[in-house]
Amino acid sequence: MDQAPELTLGYIAYLNCVPFFHHLKDNGFHGRFITGVPSALNQMLQQGQLDVSPSSSFEYARNWEKYLLLPGHSISSVGKVESVLLFSSVGLRQLSGHTIAITGESATSINLLRVILREFYQLHDVDDRVPEESIELLIEAGQPALLIGDRALHLACNLPPGVQVFDLGDIWYRHTGLPFVFALWMIDRNALDLHSSALAELGEQLLQSRQQLIGNPYLHATVIAKKVGLNTETIVDYWNTIDYRLEKEHLRGLQLFFQLCEKYQLLEGQPELNFLD
Repeated sequence: MDQAPELTLGYIAYLNCVPFFHHLKDNGFHGRFITGVPSALNQMLQQGQLDVSPSSSFEYARNWEKYLLLPGHSISSVGKVESVLLFSSVGLRQLSGHTIAITGESATSINLLRVILREFYQLHDVDDRVPEESIELLIEAGQPALLIGDRALHLACNLPPGVQVFDLGDIWYRHTGLPFVFALWMIDRNALDLHSSALAELGEQLLQSRQQLIGNPYLHATVIAKKVGLNTETIVDYWNTIDYRLEKEHLRGLQLFFQLCEKYQLLEGQPELNFLD
């Protein structure tokens, strides 16, 4: 009998994903990793090139019929997130008429920024674009810009003079009182027949990996700090800030985000939240 192909899993090489992946193979995972930024993994998942991946919650909303959600796991924040940051030399209410430089690495963060500006600050004349130039250089020159992931962490630790930092997770929580779900663990429905057993085991493997790393974060952060150019305390604080759960309050926050995206014509219709049984 032919052996079933390996489960193909998307790997986001950001610090916030390390707790999911660092001990995953130690806990029995035997699949194959494919590395990419969130937007690239979104596209690969949509095209059937991945079986399962942590992926942008906005991607789920756009193409929910293609996916199932892995219960219990997300990349969320309850308050500040520390790695989805708007850098600006002026306050949020002074952004009227400005163009914000945005990263092409994410779908969720870009649309969260659009929702925040329109819903919470009544700013409907703020444009955004993905620049050809380095976003960090644009920020140093005084242009407002959105950065995510490790690049946002780095710049926040080395802030140019006169630049303010606005944490989108914190803004969302202050206005809604709800968690914000940046990423969900999404399964290609077409993977179920070949990988039902591996997918059924994946949730517990991810949980065990998370618990092992968070149980001794300084050991792992010390090693990683040398590779990423951040100090150990910054990394541990960041891991403790991220909320990796997916519970009722997270789903309420997710559904509110989708409703606001529809309100501002960023989405067509409301997705159903369908989970792996």
